Amino acid sequence: MPRTRPTPGASARRYARMYRFGITPWERSARAAWADVSAVLDREEEGRPRPPGRALDLGCGRGTYTPELARRGWDAVGVDVVPRAIEEARRRAPGVRFEVGDVTALDASGLGTFDLFLDVGCFQGLDAARRGAEARGVTACARPGATLLMLAFGPSRWQRLVEGVSEAEVTAAFDGWDLLDVRAADTAGLGFPMNRTSPRWYRLGLPTGP
Repeated sequence: MPRTRPTPGASARRYARMYRFGITPWERSARAAWADVSAVLDREEEGRPRPPGRALDLGCGRGTYTPELARRGWDAVGVDVVPRAIEEARRRAPGVRFEVGDVTALDASGLGTFDLFLDVGCFQGLDAARRGAEARGVTACARPGATLLMLAFGPSRWQRLVEGVSEAEVTAAFDGWDLLDVRAADTAGLGFPMNRTSPRWYRLGLPTGP
């Protein structure tokens, strides 16, 4: 039987309402994580050819990191399900490509294929069915040897406020990928309770062959 595709659901509606009213606490966390994200990208780009390829910023919001990917030479695309966020991202960075799209339906997005996927806090906000759908879409859009860089909070007593996933949940969703590296993320500048969630960077790679 064909697999049922999850609809964007309550999470997308909640984010749309928060953007509408200007309530975007995750952007403060993104600014605090900027140096950490930059260091992770520096490591990822070591030894890559120039230009490095195509990169997709998953759940890009108002475009915090997509312009940085473009500045580094990636053919960068930011995707987010909230039209208001994409409109603002396009206004802020007119030379960068942003598209309205659902990360749980990437295989139908028409965005093409990519060498790098960046997920900063997107996967962790999805329920199990949508996490699986994101993983399948990323796999469908990944070129052989592609890399996924994911920053996610870990499970904690604060999960109802700030979300989070375990390493087992990440690897279960991306079961066709190799877990190449897991590192503790820098919590400097993160406010409470985000700094109590043991954030991790996951680096996963898609094998080039059977």
